[in-house]
Amino acid sequence: MIDKLEMFIALARESHFGRAAESLGITQPSLSAGIKQLETQLGVQLVWRGSRYGGLTPEGARVLEWARSIVGDVRTMKDEMRAVREGLSGNVRLAAVPTALTMVAELTSAFAKEHPGVRFTILSRTSAEILTMLENLEIDGGVTYLDNEPLGKVTSVPMYRERYSVVCNANSPMAERASVGWHELAGAPLCLLTQDMQNRRIINQNLAEAGVVPQPTIESNSTVVLVAHVETGDWITILPHRLAGFLSAGKTLVRVPLDEPRKGHTLGMIAAARDPQTPVMTAILQMARKIGEREAD
Repeated sequence: MIDKLEMFIALARESHFGRAAESLGITQPSLSAGIKQLETQLGVQLVWRGSRYGGLTPEGARVLEWARSIVGDVRTMKDEMRAVREGLSGNVRLAAVPTALTMVAELTSAFAKEHPGVRFTILSRTSAEILTMLENLEIDGGVTYLDNEPLGKVTSVPMYRERYSVVCNANSPMAERASVGWHELAGAPLCLLTQDMQNRRIINQNLAEAGVVPQPTIESNSTVVLVAHVETGDWITILPHRLAGFLSAGKTLVRVPLDEPRKGHTLGMIAAARDPQTPVMTAILQMARKIGEREAD
């Protein structure tokens, strides 16, 4: 039953029999047979079928909720028994918004020193993708914004509050400034993150409140791309203060704080709302809480 529920979750996630089978490392006929067996066991049709995947039936949508809960609980049980035998170990899958990746490194580095048996896979994703991946059991936790857009039913631990800076070339007129006002960015040659990034939506809001309509000539979902363009001397960008310092280090770039107050937002660790959490995730949430307390001092 657990294997078939895993198949069903994968099919709902991928919306395609072939891709779902590939993600599980099985053949498509094996996946189709497993879904049919699950339907027979439950006595309901779960998937609309035609020449291709046609979506979930109403019964399938309800079973998907149960499947995620059951599979998540089974994984938690296995992790807890492994912790009893071996201590904290295994691979933890995390996803983070791009602007929080430097903080993720602080978290995982501190955690690895205390628990060397734990390995990490870290992905850069949008805030919306993180929530979807958490719901689909593709990740164990994420680092994202906590107080700007709805999170749904998750466990969250605040870690730090975001502040913003302009990043410009050392030859830019702004490079000599102690700070820059948001209103001064009207007409500036901006390169910014793409609109699907929550950080960009926050920056848009801050600019709008200062009476500025952002009209970037470069957009990218990569902060590296933004900084590379700034380094040419033709653009400026807006980044969280911590990330701006990391990306500008060793380059002919200057980080200039943007005047407060403009809205900054809290970022932190999220995990599925499950009780109990896996032993590893419990420890990671505790580590995130320590970082949050340190940052608040």
